[in-house]
Amino acid sequence: MTTPTTPSASPTSAAPHIEVDGRRATTADDLLVPTLYGGYAHFTAMQVRDGRVRGFHLHLARLDAATREVFGAGLDGELVRERVRHALDGAGVRDGAVRVYVFRAPETEAATLMVTVRPPVTMPPAPQALMSVPYERPFPHIKHLGGFAQTHYGRIARRAGFDDALLTGPGGVVAEGAIANIAFYDGTSVVWPDAPSLHGITMALLETRLPESGGLPSVRGPVTLDGLAGYRAAFVTNSQGVAPVRRIDDVELAVDEELMKRVVSVYEATPWDRV
Repeated sequence: MTTPTTPSASPTSAAPHIEVDGRRATTADDLLVPTLYGGYAHFTAMQVRDGRVRGFHLHLARLDAATREVFGAGLDGELVRERVRHALDGAGVRDGAVRVYVFRAPETEAATLMVTVRPPVTMPPAPQALMSVPYERPFPHIKHLGGFAQTHYGRIARRAGFDDALLTGPGGVVAEGAIANIAFYDGTSVVWPDAPSLHGITMALLETRLPESGGLPSVRGPVTLDGLAGYRAAFVTNSQGVAPVRRIDDVELAVDEELMKRVVSVYEATPWDRV
């Protein structure tokens, strides 16, 4: 199978193609459920290339598990697949940044699925600077809506000259980035913080594949702000890709080029699943 090409970053401000339960959303009524009940919902975000997604089966499992926990019933993966295909066809694209949102209005048995399609985007490869903030997401294992605090902290961090925020708990325990997972390298192993956080799809793929394909042990462990100097390097991951971290607050971290080559190589070799 030919690996889909990855376009360079595209603006995310373009108006998205939106479908609700398989129909193009063109009126206020079409968006009634997402508008009224959007504060109590969950979603997944993925990058599609040539109709394929890295770890699409993990996205389906995430949506099913969260729907069971939040709404008390599972979500048919084939229905999700059908809705994503339909939205891509409706947008007339094979590449895109796709999100699948799951809502449910009171007194209804079936969940409402909203799929949005925007231009594709990749994570800028430049090393990032992160500003630590005292915030832990509620129900962090669910990719839920209502992330005012993490969005606001991200904006505060960028106004302060950083690329994004790093969420931390009491005692400076590192959990996750505002919109990414973070991993640290101690010279031997890749260490993912074991504080409560979202188990991102790219993180899940790398956790499995780094030891198998990259020769890098991947472990969970406690990470604290006062212990950052003990790590040789760090990087962040999300649906847009992987990027090194050069600084957290006033702690400078080396950009380990060899580490990043191995991590990116493993990531780029991850098979793409047909939607």
